[in-house]
Amino acid sequence: MQIAKVIGSVVSTSKSDRLTGLKLLLVRPIELDTMEEKGSPLVAIDAVGAGEGEVVLLCAGSSSRMTELTKDKPADCTITAIIDYIDIANKRVFDKHKG
Repeated sequence: MQIAKVIGSVVSTSKSDRLTGLKLLLVRPIELDTMEEKGSPLVAIDAVGAGEGEVVLLCAGSSSRMTELTKDKPADCTITAIIDYIDIANKRVFDKHKG
């Protein structure tokens, strides 16, 4: 699993029938030590109703097809949780409600 920030959305009117009705979001991984975005953006299927600016938990590979929404879908990256807060070594490094 990986932590990322939702940075946008992807719209595709022409796609595999198995992707019809799925919300596609653009996410960028986050470096936990600094809480800064790092690396290249990824496209992820949204299984939990995430929105732009939210910090989320991603599953990739075969695990991304284990939600009810993505079962038997051509998914390689799925948003499986919206993160409320992250604590590292008893220190809160992210809190959704404090911006």
